[in-house]
Amino acid sequence: MTAVPGQDPFDLLLGLERALRAARLDAEGGAALQSWSGLAFRLRDRWLVTPRQDVREVIPLPKLTRVPGAKRWLLGVANVRGALLPVTDLGLWLQQPPSTSDREQRVLVFNSDRLPVGFLVDEVAGHRQFAASDQRPELCARAGTLAPYLLGAFGREGRDWLALSLHKLTQAPAFADAGL
Repeated sequence: MTAVPGQDPFDLLLGLERALRAARLDAEGGAALQSWSGLAFRLRDRWLVTPRQDVREVIPLPKLTRVPGAKRWLLGVANVRGALLPVTDLGLWLQQPPSTSDREQRVLVFNSDRLPVGFLVDEVAGHRQFAASDQRPELCARAGTLAPYLLGAFGREGRDWLALSLHKLTQAPAFADAGL
């Protein structure tokens, strides 16, 4: 896409964004999947992967201040580089039992300027890339409380990987209802 003299820069950016979205290949898009990559993590006994663009950063569990009257899954708020970050136990929010180990736990900081939130997970395993042949859509039917927030599923490295969208999760009405 080339700039035309006199063209509004905003229109140029909108056109560029449309072109990038059309060319993007991902698990929920209509285009044939060539490859898909995301950040891998463990939540209790399941391995998941979330799109790279859903996570701004991964941090150790910071010191939290409990929020009075909040549901159990909202662990509290933390001061992360001068900004308040609510931290949610993703497993508890998905109605799973409490974690039995906190040694490898990390917080996935959601990549959003409008909705600052961190998700506590049991372990982060780095980035994974999946090929079209790795897709296993049948796994989504057995995902339980995760199913509404999935983009798809993959099988690789001898394990099942559920592709979780943090964007879908944060848009759920239940996520906004953190008060008792």
